Amino acid sequence: MPRPFWSGQVQISLVSFGIQLFPATEAASEIHFHQLSRKTGERIHHQNVSSPDGDGEELDKDEIVKGYEYSKGEYVMIEPGEIENLRIPSRKIFQVAQFISRDELPPEFFEKPYFVVPQKPEHAEAFAVVRKAMQSGNKVALGKIAFGGREHLLALAAPDDDKHPGMMAYTLRYATELRDSTQYFRDIKPQTIEKDQLQLAQELIQRKTAPFKPEQFNDEYEAALRILVDAKVKHTPIPKGEPERKSPKVVNLMDALRKSIRSDSNSLNSGTSAKKTASRPAKSASTRGGLTLVGGKTARAKATGKRKSA
Repeated sequence: MPRPFWSGQVQISLVSFGIQLFPATEAASEIHFHQLSRKTGERIHHQNVSSPDGDGEELDKDEIVKGYEYSKGEYVMIEPGEIENLRIPSRKIFQVAQFISRDELPPEFFEKPYFVVPQKPEHAEAFAVVRKAMQSGNKVALGKIAFGGREHLLALAAPDDDKHPGMMAYTLRYATELRDSTQYFRDIKPQTIEKDQLQLAQELIQRKTAPFKPEQFNDEYEAALRILVDAKVKHTPIPKGEPERKSPKVVNLMDALRKSIRSDSNSLNSGTSAKKTASRPAKSASTRGGLTLVGGKTARAKATGKRKSA
């Protein structure tokens, strides 16, 4: 198991137990670029020098310290050890300030997820009891922990899935970090929503609703970048991108909604038929049935109608 990103105590009043945090995400991109000279093709290296014009003495890493500019051109040096010795309880203790319902957290506050496990075997009992209590009450614990040079607001949550007996933690943005939405939304004028439009929009959304399967979504940009790099390495023609599609002008919202529903119905039926054909031997038209509704009739009814007319 990799080293924990943060280790410390969870404190809820007089109850405490140790936990470890592990990053739940990783960089998926395998392509990393360097800076090159366009003229020579050589890689550009950056140097740490003690002169703003670049002709000063080159410095080693251990000769560099942090500095705070308290006045124009005036700095105070801060040593790494001085930062490590800051008296911040949240560096080692996650003090639960309060519990809230899970649905109280707006998504714009979430920043980064972490896996949470008991720090030691003897902490597992308290960990499990608190986890179950939070799970049954649909609660999230809020508090602060310090790492990475700042103090973070943290949400500790217990997933509903009992197959994974750990917990999740999420660093949250502070309210002061979120821009005021008023200046962005103030020019949106109120609209009168007609009942028929709303019903069609609801039907379209319902037809496009499906269980979330994250493995179905991939980084197409990364794949296209890989093709470009491979073509450059092998000196083969660089594939051209598809021409940008122009958004059609919506003349009538009702027509657009109706066409969207018909289009989605056709694609849904073709996908369902393809899956059925691939998964079992083809059968006669009289035995195919039970497909999704199309224009108020089932595929079976449409097939029966065609045979009668023939």
